[in-house]
Amino acid sequence: MRDGQSPATVHIASTVTISFPPDSALIEARNVSLSLGRAPARVEILRGIDLSVSKGESIALLGPSGSGKSSLMAVLAGLERPSTGTVTVAGLNFATLDEDALAIARRGRIGIVLQAFHLLPTMTALENVAVPLELAGVRDAFARAEAELGAVGLSRRIGHYPAQLSGGEQQRVAIARALVAAPVLIFADEPTGNLDTTTGAAIMDLLFERHAESATTLFVITHDPALAARCARVVTLADGRIATDRRRT
Repeated sequence: MRDGQSPATVHIASTVTISFPPDSALIEARNVSLSLGRAPARVEILRGIDLSVSKGESIALLGPSGSGKSSLMAVLAGLERPSTGTVTVAGLNFATLDEDALAIARRGRIGIVLQAFHLLPTMTALENVAVPLELAGVRDAFARAEAELGAVGLSRRIGHYPAQLSGGEQQRVAIARALVAAPVLIFADEPTGNLDTTTGAAIMDLLFERHAESATTLFVITHDPALAARCARVVTLADGRIATDRRRT
């Protein structure tokens, strides 16, 4: 830690606070491998990944289908445990946490936007966005959800159910849900895959705008080089390994 700097803090539960130096990486992945199945049908998905990510970066994870992009996202987000190696996020070693602790660690710290919107069909847009806040015990969950929906341009659609919304509107609800708890880290896995070109471009504009406003770390998983070029850093995967890691100058 540099002189005169205070440690940043991450609140993991109401009774636990973990501090880490402000200059430390937000994500540290070391020798991460992921395998599925048993020999002789064992499949190596990730192979010895080393990756450091700083707070506030925008990173594209680029590569063809089957290169391991979504699997690496799942490991970094604590949704999948690596077969070998370590993943540390905001000072927390995910390997030391059980499933309940991982869920608590993700809540409010990691937001995820997927290609499939995964909205709850029996809940309104407002209720869908309020869910993560309610799970965290936030008292003003609905007020904050309404404000976040306003920020993504859906003030007039808060009472609508997913079936009453267009694909682009549903993805805006998903983005609002991912951002409403002010996470330090956002993963967007092919977020425009189910949208037409024009709507997809508008969604990505929105995602980058919200990233800039909130200073979150943004991971965009994509196979589109044009979309990857919008990020400050492009990490390319090939056959489960990092092939290139370039920062825009």
